[in-house]
Amino acid sequence: MDGHAMTGLSAGALPELTTGRLLSTWQLDIPALLLVIALGALYGWGVARLRRRGTPWPPVRVTAFVLLGLGALVVATMSALAVYDHVLFWPAAVQNILLDLVAPLGLALGDPLRLAVEALPAGAGGRVRRAMTGRLIRVLTFPLVSTALVLGTELTVYFTPYFATALRVGWLHELMYLHLLVAGCLFVVPVLTREDTLPAWCTHPVRAALVFVDGIVDAVPGVVVMTHGTLIAGAWYLHHAPAWSPDVQHDQQIGGGAMLSIAELVALPFLLALLYQWARAERVHSADLDRRLDAELAPVTPPASDPGPVPAPERVRPWWETEQNEVAARIRSQHREK
Repeated sequence: MDGHAMTGLSAGALPELTTGRLLSTWQLDIPALLLVIALGALYGWGVARLRRRGTPWPPVRVTAFVLLGLGALVVATMSALAVYDHVLFWPAAVQNILLDLVAPLGLALGDPLRLAVEALPAGAGGRVRRAMTGRLIRVLTFPLVSTALVLGTELTVYFTPYFATALRVGWLHELMYLHLLVAGCLFVVPVLTREDTLPAWCTHPVRAALVFVDGIVDAVPGVVVMTHGTLIAGAWYLHHAPAWSPDVQHDQQIGGGAMLSIAELVALPFLLALLYQWARAERVHSADLDRRLDAELAPVTPPASDPGPVPAPERVRPWWETEQNEVAARIRSQHREK
């Protein structure tokens, strides 16, 4: 069933959302499915191309991209969250935080930018690198800008007519999905990527500090939603709330709490992934420094020539032997004088 066609359905058309239905209820979302197929196909093509060249690509990156990145996209847009987001607020809140935080984290852990640069021919790879390090991308991915964009996107969704309108208009709902995904990727992907999309001063310690600050910022929308006295899209949910649903105000509090919890849970693996990259970069730097030092301190081999016989080192005699020889020499000298 298409959740975006809920406008013409009565709230009672949906059965009560239980744990079993939360896991087993699905719908087909064509635009989201096409996006998932396109991203998966491009990523798979890049990995296959590298393997044909004999260049390995870490399986853990493939797993993160597919399961955490594309998997979060599928769950957010085609699971029971998407089926019930038109009658309950909290599935919509979870849906949006998956698109804004979880899916971008999974996609970034797959390192798609480096994969594109390495898999494409040299000319095309260079164009991708130049595009990713161009002025517009640098401005959008500048840490303060991207953090503000993520926070601004979430607050705009919930505290303007954007969200309420998207519940009524199917194409706008799909556009909102894409908006949330892109806003999240603008912060997460550059921080975890190995391409030079961030300024030179964004070293790993700075990135770790940015992730910590971002974890605090990401908690703001959840706290605001949970404590906001005015209902978000209240007219819609009051009209479409099924008989089995909780109070609409309580439903919004559940949604805000879920947003806050997921944001804080995502911050930890995000930070751990960055710390792992930091430690790995330090190991690579140390190994490179050791190689340079070994090369500089290596002994210089003298030119091949016949050095001749090497004189034996003079043996150091003990003092008593030296003193006896001196005494014997004085006695012989006295006898000659006589």
